[in-house]
Amino acid sequence: MVFRLRRWLEGVWYDGRSGALLLAPLAAIFGFVSGVRRLAYRWGLRPRYRASVPVVIVGNLSVGGTGKSPVVAALVDALQRRGLRVGILARGYGVELRKPREVVAGVTASEVGDEPLMHALTTGARVVVCPDRAAGARHLEGLGVDVIVADDGLQHYALERDLEIVVIDASRGFGNGRLLPAGPLREPVTRLASVDYVIVNGGSTGHADWVGRHGQLELRLFPAAMRRVDDPRQWRALESFRNQRVHAVAAIGNPRRFFDLLRQSGLEIEEHAFADHHAFAPADLAFEDGAAILMTSKDAVKCRPFAQERMWELPVTARLSPDDGQDLIDRICALVASHQKSHG
Repeated sequence: MVFRLRRWLEGVWYDGRSGALLLAPLAAIFGFVSGVRRLAYRWGLRPRYRASVPVVIVGNLSVGGTGKSPVVAALVDALQRRGLRVGILARGYGVELRKPREVVAGVTASEVGDEPLMHALTTGARVVVCPDRAAGARHLEGLGVDVIVADDGLQHYALERDLEIVVIDASRGFGNGRLLPAGPLREPVTRLASVDYVIVNGGSTGHADWVGRHGQLELRLFPAAMRRVDDPRQWRALESFRNQRVHAVAAIGNPRRFFDLLRQSGLEIEEHAFADHHAFAPADLAFEDGAAILMTSKDAVKCRPFAQERMWELPVTARLSPDDGQDLIDRICALVASHQKSHG
């Protein structure tokens, strides 16, 4: 029921399906309430926490997947190569926690969330999950990190931030441009004027207004070799799945992006789209034909407990342009140096 409602709303938001005007009154209420909330933080009427290390927010204006996780992974990798100890702060979708929890060896996606577990496995960074971003930031400070990269949380104003990045899906943009629930937006598009960087996932779209205070970057995702879900030591070239029909499974914000990536690699796929963050069970993947099952890294961490030999994960490598996002990385490193000097 929820999945069908989400699909109907996405049709209204992105495909021109009727219904936006019907939802407009609710969108007006949402806009008013969220606007008052922002002003309350801006005017100091609600408390905000300032961490002792720089906080970098990677978020979006719209609901659903835009590609934040690959951006987080790319930033963490670049900062680690600069010698920094990076902490990742996440909400942990669908997880009920009353206090911060670090993602450590042996935890499952049901305990900490799919994206935090994926980050911990792929980046090696310290990852803390907490719906209270301020409490999560304090926990990461206690772990001795030099910088905190928050996966989502652009609208979580209780946590002060030193740099804001908004990720936009080039294929979807901002849909009909309306606020929730009449459209996909959590905040008006005018919010871009106050963020530091805009990263367009899927390349530049020529939108001159999709620019942050320090510019616009482009994100490109490149598929790596396939990794077997039940045995990560086993690798296989993506091209080896050509000339055979495979099942493509995706429970991400925009499954189309994953399906298109496979087709562009020359694969013949049967699509299986699930709701974002879907908690997979063995019955979901009990396809009787015995064909290979390909999935994203985000989905693989949830399927590992019951994985079969025919289940394969497709890791992706994220690249920022121009210059691998060096201006952005340099700016973050400068923030770290400034904080370390001031806290001396």
